[in-house]
Amino acid sequence: MLAVLCASLLLVAMDATILNVALPSLIDAMHPSALEQLWIIDVYGLVLGGLLVSMGAVSDRYGRKRLFVLGFLLFGAASVVAATATGPWQLIAGRVLLGVGGAMVMPSTLSLIRTVFQDPRERTLAIGIWAAVAGAGAAVGPLIGGALVGTFDWSAAFWVNVPVVAVTVVAAVRLLPEYKDAGHGPPDRTGAVLSVVGVVALAWGIKHVAKGSVAAPDVAVLVLGLVVLGLFARRQLRLPDPLLDVRLFANRAFTAAALATLLAMLAIGAALFLVSLWLQYVHGYSPFAAGLRTLPAALATLGGSLLAPRLMERAGVRGVMALGLSALLAGFLVLALAPAPLAYPAVAVVLVALGLGDGLAITASAATLVSAVPARRAGQAGAVSETNYELGVGLGVALLGSVHGAVYAHHMAGWPTLARDSVGGAHEQAEALGGDRGERLMDAARTAFDDALTTTAYVSAGLVAAVTVLVVALVPRGFTAQSGPH
Repeated sequence: MLAVLCASLLLVAMDATILNVALPSLIDAMHPSALEQLWIIDVYGLVLGGLLVSMGAVSDRYGRKRLFVLGFLLFGAASVVAATATGPWQLIAGRVLLGVGGAMVMPSTLSLIRTVFQDPRERTLAIGIWAAVAGAGAAVGPLIGGALVGTFDWSAAFWVNVPVVAVTVVAAVRLLPEYKDAGHGPPDRTGAVLSVVGVVALAWGIKHVAKGSVAAPDVAVLVLGLVVLGLFARRQLRLPDPLLDVRLFANRAFTAAALATLLAMLAIGAALFLVSLWLQYVHGYSPFAAGLRTLPAALATLGGSLLAPRLMERAGVRGVMALGLSALLAGFLVLALAPAPLAYPAVAVVLVALGLGDGLAITASAATLVSAVPARRAGQAGAVSETNYELGVGLGVALLGSVHGAVYAHHMAGWPTLARDSVGGAHEQAEALGGDRGERLMDAARTAFDDALTTTAYVSAGLVAAVTVLVVALVPRGFTAQSGPH
């Protein structure tokens, strides 16, 4: 049963990053604008993050296995829509449907683990394996994507989902137990709408404001997201059977775990996106070669996740979270302080540090979230964990990717608009110009990309440092994730 759940999670997690190395091939085929490129990459995580709270509640009420199977079938169908896209907006639509299917699958994986593994020690170990697959899936996405794109084209990054979906659905129907709680009332539809609108509006606002837009509509959308999420929280406090029991956040360890998950995935999501572009455009690696060079992150994530349960027995949740977040901080500082021009050995060290920190933080956080709720509300814990996981990846690309893009554009002042928009645009412009002028353009783009990466690393390090202090302050000394809800 754990193998089935992890196989599905691997596929959903991979889809958050698999397009990173496929983006150059996709740009050559579709010529999407810079904004369309960002949406193609991160709309999946934003839609998934917006729907997870609602889907977690639905799984508790109508059956976790049922939602898991239906969601994975939709995931397979959406993969076909994306793979056959002939334009940017059809591909974006396919990614939206993938996000809906993923939102149906992901809360069920963690909540079914809560149901199947009743012994706290076994559950923590199972969550460690689950977190290893989740983190490694995001990290190995570029490698799988690179191999497929190098052999076929960008659409192969979606076609690969179809046979895996078929096998996993058959195994899930035969092996997984059903669980639903008849004591729940019908889902709060108004609350569901508020949660989706709030999360998506907040993410949209952050995306555009981070890109440097201070236009009234963008600021208004950001404010709308905050207001709607406030209304959602207020409504949930008044309901006897809420979609999300927001009182859980009064538990300091629960809040710290949610923050740690968000930050860990924000960091590694943005880093893998930017490093994949750096490997292909700055150093000219093929998609597969670029994906292969991101493998240290996947291996480190796997190791950190499997090590975390044993470390939690000795150092507690607080110590493991602090260690994981400190590793993220160290990774970004190495990236920021590496001598110019940036070389791959320094990047490999960064990827190991980020992967290790991600594995430790995600495992400790997931174990904490699951232990904070009774089995009948495990879907809520899964929803919180997965919302922060996927929203972190999406916001990492949107927020830190936008910071990088703004600094890159500043350094490219004086060059054509296409070259200022993105390093991919500069590559396309350089090929069109040819000769010495084309080479000078690419030299300027490489330098600008490296400089922007350094600035983004400093911003990331500051963010990680601030959240690390907050998380350590929130988790009580001696807290254990094996005590269960109380």
